[in-house]
Amino acid sequence: MNQQHETCIEACNDCADACDMCAAACLHEEDVKMMSRCIALDIDCAQLCRVAAAMMARGSEAAKLVCEACAALCDMCAEECGKHQMQHCQECAAACRRCAEECRRMLAA
Repeated sequence: MNQQHETCIEACNDCADACDMCAAACLHEEDVKMMSRCIALDIDCAQLCRVAAAMMARGSEAAKLVCEACAALCDMCAEECGKHQMQHCQECAAACRRCAEECRRMLAA
């Protein structure tokens, strides 16, 4: 496994953790219904990031395909989380942007 994969795996795992924390925190917000799309995208993004990290770690031939989808989903999640001013949403948006960037860098390698 090359250094690029290690960096991307780390970004995917960090993003998954940030998304899980964001979803959990969103459930404690006063207007949970307003946060429903954020929560749903957080859950989806965390799941796909973990799959992408596992596939890269295994050296799967399908890793690039999954990382392409991961980058797109991270973009969606970052956009949604970025709309909310809560610290957990802003931290999640930043982690998603970094993950999308690392996935795209891995795709280009």
